[in-house]
Amino acid sequence: MLVDSHCHLNFPELVQNMDQVLDSMRSHDVGHALCVSVTLDKFPEVLAIAEQYPNIYASVGVHPDYEDIQEPTVEELVLLADHPRVVAIGETGLDYFRLTGDLEWQRKRFRTHIRAAKATGKPLIIHTRNAPEDTLRLMREEGAHEVGGVMHCFTESWEVAQAAIEMSFYISFSGIVTFKNAQALKEVAQLVPLNRMLVETDSPYLAPIPFRGKTNQPAYVRHVAEEIARLREIPLQQVVEATTANFFQLFKHAQPCN
Repeated sequence: MLVDSHCHLNFPELVQNMDQVLDSMRSHDVGHALCVSVTLDKFPEVLAIAEQYPNIYASVGVHPDYEDIQEPTVEELVLLADHPRVVAIGETGLDYFRLTGDLEWQRKRFRTHIRAAKATGKPLIIHTRNAPEDTLRLMREEGAHEVGGVMHCFTESWEVAQAAIEMSFYISFSGIVTFKNAQALKEVAQLVPLNRMLVETDSPYLAPIPFRGKTNQPAYVRHVAEEIARLREIPLQQVVEATTANFFQLFKHAQPCN
């Protein structure tokens, strides 16, 4: 049974169709999903979903793209993470693609999340886009290896993946790996060890082929796993078993449902 290691079920495109989303997960043999927080004001919605459904877990964090919003403190993140349904800190990281100018506030926010993760013992969910050097530098400076985590929706080079793996991080592939123009990422997916790999949808975004351009959902993580199996020339079940085992190895506070 597969796990969608990163989705946003509280977003309007999914939450208003929750029954259909859950039914589709079951029919595609996707047993669990991690609903990821992007702002503190919406965190109660994320937590409510995880509290209602035993196969859905939550994270707490503030995405690097959001400016001029409630800035988290270490103490606040630690307090909110002290809940059995919260299994990770994030989504956090650096994004130099959408925003320009002085982004020191982004780096400060990232450091805050790493420190909160170390205080809670819960792993990090890291977003990085057009910022690999600074992302890895801050991870090293703040000791992110002490808790580990996942480089979510990975689109960077094999060298970046190797550096993250050396710091006890997993590499997660999204629907982007199914895109025809993602040849470099497909090559990375062939190189990442199976025991350091996760799969995700990042839904409602980034729907994989053959649903590209449509609303994504956790059930479609199967297409990500199928593409990785094709690229590596191994049985799909091998990818399913490895990525599911990796999820529960990383997110130790997530208890699997029968």
